[in-house]
Amino acid sequence: MKTLLLLASFLGLAVLAQAEPAKVGDKAPSVIGVAETGAKLDFNEVYKKQTYTLVYFYPKAFTKGCTDQGCSLRDGYEELTKKGVAVIGVSIDTVEDQKRFKEEHKLPFTLISDMDKAVTNAFGVPNSRVAQRSAYLIKDGKVVYADYKGTTTEQAAVILKFIAEQK
Repeated sequence: MKTLLLLASFLGLAVLAQAEPAKVGDKAPSVIGVAETGAKLDFNEVYKKQTYTLVYFYPKAFTKGCTDQGCSLRDGYEELTKKGVAVIGVSIDTVEDQKRFKEEHKLPFTLISDMDKAVTNAFGVPNSRVAQRSAYLIKDGKVVYADYKGTTTEQAAVILKFIAEQK
């Protein structure tokens, strides 16, 4: 009986365990998310269309750090797109909150409402109540850069610097 309880506890923990965060060299997660428009977005299609795809995760729309991070990418968006970077922001906020966040801060890129945590789980991003701030740069279907803390006011500059160093 004791062995059965121990086995049941172990299996329960295994089910609750989250995937490891995506690492440099990993295949980019194949996942479909829901954009701020309510439309589905197939990440594989985005990966194919651009040289790079930046998928960044943030805890909560309208909070200071998340606003700073989004606005950094907004302000660097022209330079990022010149380098072939598509930007996708992901949080566990509702579609309505994502739409309002995008409009209020004039964010020129897609925001994903990941209420079912499909995208955060696919990337292995810790997300007990909110997604942990992090960023992943994808090229040729593989993760080429991973930032497990995410930056806020410098997110665009960090990505542009990384790309410049790849030449």
